[in-house]
Amino acid sequence: MRHAATAPLLLAGLMACLPVQAADPADVPTVHGLALYDEPALPADFPHFPHANPEAPAGGTLTRAAIGSFDSTNPFIIRGTPATDLTVIYDTLLAANPDEPFSLYGLLASGIRLDPERQWIEFDLHPEARFHDGEPVDAADVVFSFETLVEQGQPFYAAYYADVVDVRAVDADTVHFDLAESESRELPLIIGQLPVLPAHYWEGRDFEATILDPLLGSGPYRIAQVEPGRRIVYARVDDYWGRDLPVNRGRHNIARLVHDYYRDQTVALEAFKAGNLDLRIETSARNWATAYDFPAAENGFVERLMVPDGQPAGMQAYVMNLRRETFQDVRVREALNLAFDFEWLNRNLFYGAYQRTRSYFENSAMAAKGLPSEAELALLEPYRDQLPERVFEKPLPMEQPDAMRPRLAKALELLSEAGYVVRDGVMVDAETGEPLRLEVLLFDTQFERVVQPLLRNLAKLGIQGDIRIVDVNQYLNRLRRFDFDIIVGSFPQSANPGNEQRDFWTSEYADVPQSRNLIGLADPVIDELVDTLIAADSREALDTAARALDRVLRWGFYVIPQWHLGQTRIALWDKFGWQEPFPIYNLDLDAWWIDPDRAAMIEARQRSR
Repeated sequence: MRHAATAPLLLAGLMACLPVQAADPADVPTVHGLALYDEPALPADFPHFPHANPEAPAGGTLTRAAIGSFDSTNPFIIRGTPATDLTVIYDTLLAANPDEPFSLYGLLASGIRLDPERQWIEFDLHPEARFHDGEPVDAADVVFSFETLVEQGQPFYAAYYADVVDVRAVDADTVHFDLAESESRELPLIIGQLPVLPAHYWEGRDFEATILDPLLGSGPYRIAQVEPGRRIVYARVDDYWGRDLPVNRGRHNIARLVHDYYRDQTVALEAFKAGNLDLRIETSARNWATAYDFPAAENGFVERLMVPDGQPAGMQAYVMNLRRETFQDVRVREALNLAFDFEWLNRNLFYGAYQRTRSYFENSAMAAKGLPSEAELALLEPYRDQLPERVFEKPLPMEQPDAMRPRLAKALELLSEAGYVVRDGVMVDAETGEPLRLEVLLFDTQFERVVQPLLRNLAKLGIQGDIRIVDVNQYLNRLRRFDFDIIVGSFPQSANPGNEQRDFWTSEYADVPQSRNLIGLADPVIDELVDTLIAADSREALDTAARALDRVLRWGFYVIPQWHLGQTRIALWDKFGWQEPFPIYNLDLDAWWIDPDRAAMIEARQRSR
């Protein structure tokens, strides 16, 4: 009897070890869209995104500020400082609906076939798809784009598409991607986000060289004017092949998108007040509270909006560079965290506008809270010997004294344990006598006032801190080489984190120039937790994996978390139209338009001044 019962179990075990048989593409139905979980919300015959107005007027100009300078029109490579907004000239295979957590619908692709076992995905291309020079967009362009970006583009692309085994053109209008058995649910969707470049244009050109040419794309805008370091202008493509696709109808209405470059945000704000800029996304709480009482605003020509943001807040923080010996001791990193006084900043500089950020997945169900759940423990227990006891035994958010005096006292204890002592008012290494010194690297002068209070608290501990402000180009060059002690960095998160987490946290990208692993993390436990997150096959599994990763990152004290605001602050001259309600997950300025009557009124006002 025992053998009779065991035989089916053995057979089942052997079957489970066999490779999954991928379906034949001919047997897989063609669909109009993909969702990470379940089905896309919009049917195959949807006319347009709900927040877009197909009757919106076309025309007008939107002028915005960019800060710093630029010397390249290629946004995909390591070299150079690219101009802003360059992706508007390119189409992708699929387009996201900003009103859904993660659903994509056909753009260049007219149809999608996804293997039920997620071993491959195929896209049928629109036969009408054209680059701006009239040449058709075909499968060979998709293959070229994928291979070029992965092999010659920024490290992000290699991380993002790491589990793509092969890509090939089935015919002129069909492209096929073979996928590794990584169990990454999002991989088919992020392949759909691939920007498609013209292979014929790049033939004979050096893709990795900085360039200022008006590059060729197939998107709703083309580059119309390039003034290096000063201005870039995009013009609406009148004969854009995809104008009437459901994902585009009622969008890309504005005729000219202008980005003028300014030295810093202070100058840009004055340009907005003078009417030289049309719209401004305000990042300063002080400016929002005090800087918009000028006559045009008081007379109703300028409007301010607070648009809710349904995405996780992510992590904005002071990022410590683990490649520097100073930050390799977790006790030093924790001590620096204790010296940060968010409540003072929020009360004295931010007009009470912000909330303290604690989680890498703040403002979402993915943020770790309390002690680890049973599901989290199942992921963390295999690494118990490699993780601090606090990961398992201490609840989140972590307990810290509210007042600065006991916080600084605790910081002194930690620094003493790490081998530092105070001599003549200076914190030094007890063995070498070297001072504990750090530098905060910035490119925006308006952040200097925010850093100063942290440095004052560090000075009370005897730590020597400086601020170094450099221009944007120098800042980016230093960032590429990881040549910094501390920077203000951010790790944005979507409602469905996935492959991009490799670029943020994993060992493979710790020393790759221009990767987003700013911290320099090279921890095998974090690597495996990232793999677990990427492989999550349900919303519950994704949330659990994100919480486990969040818990390990937070107890590592790799950054000093700052603050977040669950809204986007927009100041604008009152010539724009939009349709409400706004999409839940992303602000979509592409669905806005310019009201010709209100624009004429504002232009007349400017001329009469």
